Amino acid sequence: MNALSVFRHLGSLVALLCAATACASAAGPGNLPLAKVTDVPLGGGTTRLDYESYDPGRRLLFIAHLGDSAVIVFNTHTQRVVARIPDLSKVHGVLAIPELGRVYASATGTNEVVAIDEDSLKVVARAPAGVYPDGMAYVPDLHKIYVSDEHGATDTAIDVRTNQRVATIPLGGEVGNTQYDPVSKHIFANVQTRQQLVEIDPATDKVVARIDLPGAKGNHGLQIVPQQRLAFIACEDNHKLLVLDLTSRRVTASFEIGDDPDVLAYDAGKGWLYVASESGVVSLFSVTRTAVTKLGEGMLGPDAHVVAVDPATHRAYFPLKNLQGHTALRIMQPRA
Repeated sequence: MNALSVFRHLGSLVALLCAATACASAAGPGNLPLAKVTDVPLGGGTTRLDYESYDPGRRLLFIAHLGDSAVIVFNTHTQRVVARIPDLSKVHGVLAIPELGRVYASATGTNEVVAIDEDSLKVVARAPAGVYPDGMAYVPDLHKIYVSDEHGATDTAIDVRTNQRVATIPLGGEVGNTQYDPVSKHIFANVQTRQQLVEIDPATDKVVARIDLPGAKGNHGLQIVPQQRLAFIACEDNHKLLVLDLTSRRVTASFEIGDDPDVLAYDAGKGWLYVASESGVVSLFSVTRTAVTKLGEGMLGPDAHVVAVDPATHRAYFPLKNLQGHTALRIMQPRA
């Protein structure tokens, strides 16, 4: 083959590679059935962003900017930041409760849960919440928030009517995320150093069951899907997603996912479960009454370990702490 033929052959290869790259870009990250809507700057320092929570009625997304000790308030309709709520020391968890017009944030630096009014976006109360408060869940019938105390090995119960701590529940190990199941009306919490999911009766604030999780290592992330009577458990130490049948109390499936999984979110309208990981890889699953199936997986963005979903638009929101030198909110939507 002469030099001209080699040059032409290389040119053809480059053209094919470019076409393949364009197709992959159009298809979304990896083989995820998602398309990027936009990246919106969030401001502040390029420091860790943590949990987020969405109020669909107000179309407000609340994002914990842990490294800046602030909560970012993002309007999903106008696609802009409308406020930053400061003085929330090392804020980890954030939970919007639309029926109360309140947002609750776990400030790990001061070991308290902070109540924020959604109208004024001002702090209205603070309550002690253990040694290292993290994830939160709300029990509407009893007007109580349950807070994972990761280092204190407990769940803390706070009455939202008085913003006072009413119970500290020993769980016997490092506590991951806490979730509420509206069917059983019980609280479930990952105890990651015991490879267990612990069930709490909020009427008595007592542990009523300990469910062993074979195959779990560092079971931290948790998502209850009450319609299907399933709990999804993300294990950060061995990068697995466990599927737990809440009726039989048995693990029925296990999937490999991205390294160091963290936050999960469920889109009930589409039956899609998102699992975001510290590695930036996002795994997406279809959840039906008969099966859980992986739809796709791919690199979503740097440090894309947090996800929230708008149930009306099915858009998914991923805060990124450092996207080309600035914080950003990456907005994705299902591919048409």
